[in-house]
Amino acid sequence: MLIGTAVGTVVGLLVAPRSGRETRQIVKKSAAALPELAEDLSTSLQLQADRLSESALHNWDDTLDRLQDAIAAGIDASQMKAQELQKTRELADSSASVNHHS
Repeated sequence: MLIGTAVGTVVGLLVAPRSGRETRQIVKKSAAALPELAEDLSTSLQLQADRLSESALHNWDDTLDRLQDAIAAGIDASQMKAQELQKTRELADSSASVNHHS
């Protein structure tokens, strides 16, 4: 946005119907304002980058939380399945043992 303003100002100055002297004075004043404009632009870009970084970090934290929850649920589910299989084996073993002794 600031760059567009600066470009628009320069183009407006160059096409405006003024004498050469007036145009040179305006360009000189505009050129004097360029360092401040560049600093404003730099600050604005830094603020935008910081916002994007914060947003990305927040999204990353949310993703990690969801991933940790999914891993914990997977571990719980596999432990439950392992316990079910162990019980099934124990029942099968005891059943085989009873049939073998009969």
